[in-house]
Amino acid sequence: MTASADASATHSAVPKPSRRAVQAADTRALIVSVAGRLFADQGYVPTTIEAIASESGVALQTVYNSVGNKAALLSAVLDAAASGPHSPSNVLELMRQRTADAPDFYALIAVLADWFVEVHRRTGPVVAVIAQAAAVDPAAAKLQSDRALQRLERYGEAAAAVRTHGGLRSGMSDADAAAAIWSLGHPQTYRTLVGEAGWTVKAYRGWLLRSLSAALA
Repeated sequence: MTASADASATHSAVPKPSRRAVQAADTRALIVSVAGRLFADQGYVPTTIEAIASESGVALQTVYNSVGNKAALLSAVLDAAASGPHSPSNVLELMRQRTADAPDFYALIAVLADWFVEVHRRTGPVVAVIAQAAAVDPAAAKLQSDRALQRLERYGEAAAAVRTHGGLRSGMSDADAAAAIWSLGHPQTYRTLVGEAGWTVKAYRGWLLRSLSAALA
């Protein structure tokens, strides 16, 4: 059997999603898109599940069945914004690949800096909505806390990659390095420096490169 035949056989062995599954995924994507727009335009509290259902052209129960309650919708909106054009690949898969492709320490630092620029530009409005929602909704507050801890945990992988690429020579532990990456790349840091202090994105990226390099070298 030729290589092309092998590839064809492997491809044909992967089951295609059913029509129902495709329709369900499309419906979910539509609901999440509408929710993101309404949250951004109206805010978290004024936006109702009923309004999201109406704008999406689906039944109220479909929203709950496809995504969940308002906090779940907000979480899904954040995921969609973070993935952006890379969807349906999730962020963890994407960053693992980019990290693996980095040839050395400084290339890896550039990967991290570029990612923070990329993701914060897309997720900034959603993060702002989450911050507002957390003040009035315990479920949204839990979402905010859970996502912060999730980022910290995932940066442990980035810290291990930094060590593999020759960083952390000062004796810094992977946990300390993950905390440094988490702090420097925090969404609120981007929001303050670029959104409030008037930094350009170029200046923010340059600061990240210098700060991450100094902290992790």
